[in-house]
Amino acid sequence: MTGSGSGFWKDSKARESLVLTVLLLFLGSSSSVPFTSIFSQLFMTVVVPLIIGQIVRRYIKDWLERKKPPFGAISSCVLLMIIYTTFCDTFANPNIDLDKFSLIIVVFIIFSVQMSFMFLTFLFSTRNNSTFTPADTVAIIFCSTHKSLTLGIPMLKIVFAGYEHLSLISVPLLIYHPAQILLGSLLVPTIKSWMISRQKALKLTRQPKAPVKV
Repeated sequence: MTGSGSGFWKDSKARESLVLTVLLLFLGSSSSVPFTSIFSQLFMTVVVPLIIGQIVRRYIKDWLERKKPPFGAISSCVLLMIIYTTFCDTFANPNIDLDKFSLIIVVFIIFSVQMSFMFLTFLFSTRNNSTFTPADTVAIIFCSTHKSLTLGIPMLKIVFAGYEHLSLISVPLLIYHPAQILLGSLLVPTIKSWMISRQKALKLTRQPKAPVKV
């Protein structure tokens, strides 16, 4: 493991070694990755803003509850802007070299992975000895499989900074985010009806039985 010198990122072969680290481990080879630099940048980009936000919120909580700023709309606009700019940066790159067939295969794989994750979390949260309620199960299905561009894109730009195929690496995440929104909207009626019926069944089983008159 090396330091966080800027010379590392100027060497394209060294940058590519980060992508091949896992493969090199299996092959018994070694490579140099600036983990200190990467984790420090991720800490400053992701963790520090979160800590500052939590600290500031303690002092302006009452004001926020009185004024009720439209943080939901602001968050949606910022997320939409991130998605738009990322799509522009990705597909405006002439070196992306992604044909239609490959894109269709990637979309199919991502939808399959998303459905598999949701199915596995459903099985896990509804097993016989599970203590999760139906509402907990719904939350687990959607929250545990959720991946956001707001966190994924900054991480990619930090880890693969200067890498010429960054746009190509971003494609799966760009597809995964809309895929989870589309699948979520399609599955909401089915999951909602399952949750309601399950809650009714649990209430019936928990009701005390009326004593039998002799």
